[in-house]
Amino acid sequence: MANDWLDKDPFKSYKITTKETHRNFLLNDELELLMNKNLPVQRLDQVRDIFLFSCYTGLSYSDVMMLTQKDISIGIDGEQWIFTKRTKTNTVSRIPLLPVARSILEKYSDQPQIKSLAILLPKLSNQRLNSYLKEISNICGFNKELTFHCARHTFATTVYINQWCSYRNSRENVTHKVLTM
Repeated sequence: MANDWLDKDPFKSYKITTKETHRNFLLNDELELLMNKNLPVQRLDQVRDIFLFSCYTGLSYSDVMMLTQKDISIGIDGEQWIFTKRTKTNTVSRIPLLPVARSILEKYSDQPQIKSLAILLPKLSNQRLNSYLKEISNICGFNKELTFHCARHTFATTVYINQWCSYRNSRENVTHKVLTM
C-alpha cells in the first residue's frame, strides 16, 4: 500500500482470534497418589516411573529417551545434575537431579537393556507411553487426560513450586535463626 501496489488493505477485514487452551498437570495430591499407587502390571509401573522422572526433571519425551550416563555430572553444589541439550531447541539445560528422579534412575540401573544400550531409562515409543498413561489415569481415578507432555507441565507448576517454596522456607528459617542469635 505504501508503494501504491495495492488499492486497498487485504487484511482490513481480518480478525485475529485466540483459542484458550487448557494444559493438564497433576496437583500435589495427584502426584503423591500416582507415586504410591500399586500398579498391577510391570509395564505400567515402568511407564509411571518414566513419567515421574519427567515430572521431576521437566524433560520432554525425546530428551528423556536420549539421556545417557554421560549426561549426569556433579554440579558446583556437589550434587548430581543433568547436563544436556534440548532435542527440540538445541539449548543447553542444567537440571538438578532431585531425589525422586535419582531413585528412579537407580531402580533401572541394573537392567540389561539399560546397560547394553548405555541409556538411563527403558525405551518406549511416545505413542505407547501415552496409551499406557491413559490406563494409569483410569486406575488412579484421575478426571483428566494424562499424556507424557503433562509431566512437563506438572514439573513447571506442582514440582517446581513445591521445591522453590521448600527452598525458600529453609532459607528463611536459617536467616531467622541467624538474626535471632
